[in-house]
Amino acid sequence: MRFQGKTAFITGGAVGLGRAFARALTAEGASVAIAEIDTEGAELTAAKLVADGARAIALRCDVADERQVDAAVATTVETLGGVDILINNAGRHLLKYNQPFSALTRDEVRGMFDVNVMGVVNCTLACRDSMAARGGGAVVNISSTTSFQSRSPYGVSKLAVRGLTVAFANELAPDLIRVNAIAPGLTNTENTLIDVPPVMIDEIVEDLQLIHRVGTEPDIVSAMLFLCSADASFITGETLRVSGGYPLTV
Repeated sequence: MRFQGKTAFITGGAVGLGRAFARALTAEGASVAIAEIDTEGAELTAAKLVADGARAIALRCDVADERQVDAAVATTVETLGGVDILINNAGRHLLKYNQPFSALTRDEVRGMFDVNVMGVVNCTLACRDSMAARGGGAVVNISSTTSFQSRSPYGVSKLAVRGLTVAFANELAPDLIRVNAIAPGLTNTENTLIDVPPVMIDEIVEDLQLIHRVGTEPDIVSAMLFLCSADASFITGETLRVSGGYPLTV
């Protein structure tokens, strides 16, 4: 198993991709801390993982609140021994934030940036010392293909995540911590299927993508496992698009 003896700190891990990441990492031997604002959902996910034989804990954590993040990481270190892998998955991503800036209040924009951008900063800095003490580690940030157009508050926030990926790859390299990102395209998570109208899904799949199907959780999970593993030991500062070929840029 690729991650035997490793511990992963996963934000937004109660449902969707975060839960899929937790399942995949524990299946490969890792222990996981599920850091979530949805305490009940995190506890249910952790309990299911424990029932399946994994080592998992659920932690109340608003990633926008650095004190909550610091406390959650400290509990992870105390309970699970440290942090080797950080998955910055938590984010606000409904269609609401894919409108023009003028369509949202300043408080709404600020709140989204606090989660999507400052959440990455808070969690990465909080995990750094433990990862360094354990000889290095891997950070995977979840960006989005919308970051390559950046026409909305959400797209700009995910562009910032790509920028943070490069900045932290440089800053954490002396600690042997690799930092990469995944930019998923249209993926069939619960939130996407609820939030995106079917006609929009059809348009993206048929007219914009080169591979004409909706992305699946295993598509994104496979990329995450690769970037966290020794197979990616020579890769840092990169954003991997997993999006059926949309958008292609030179």
